[in-house]
Amino acid sequence: MGSTDDASGAVFTLADVSKHNSREDCWLIINDKVYDVTKFLDDHPGGDEVMINATGKDATDDFEDVGHSSTARAMLNEYLVGAIDTSTIASRPKTTQLKQAQDSQDKGSDLLIRLLQFLVPLAILGLAVAVRFYTKSA
Repeated sequence: MGSTDDASGAVFTLADVSKHNSREDCWLIINDKVYDVTKFLDDHPGGDEVMINATGKDATDDFEDVGHSSTARAMLNEYLVGAIDTSTIASRPKTTQLKQAQDSQDKGSDLLIRLLQFLVPLAILGLAVAVRFYTKSA
């Protein structure tokens, strides 16, 4: 296993944590900490499969995407077994970089929607005027 970090627990590598990937022995990495959630599998509202599928990788994004409550976050402390040696896991992109990219995409979509909200009624009005003009002259 890993070496001892301090009084709070041990430091594990990704390979160490990846060995704990079954219903009988399930460890997760969330925010650079390692949790043995085996005893919680039966009680997890999303089912045990979700947690078992999150083993062997950094599960921080999976955990954050669900939007866990403050109670769920506090419960993590019960299952803490140590920290992850961050040099053994691939670094994840900074949340702010992802948010900025998402925001710029959203702004482009908003502009397109506003443009269409203006142009579509204008096109319908133009078509109505053309039809009216054509039917009057015939």
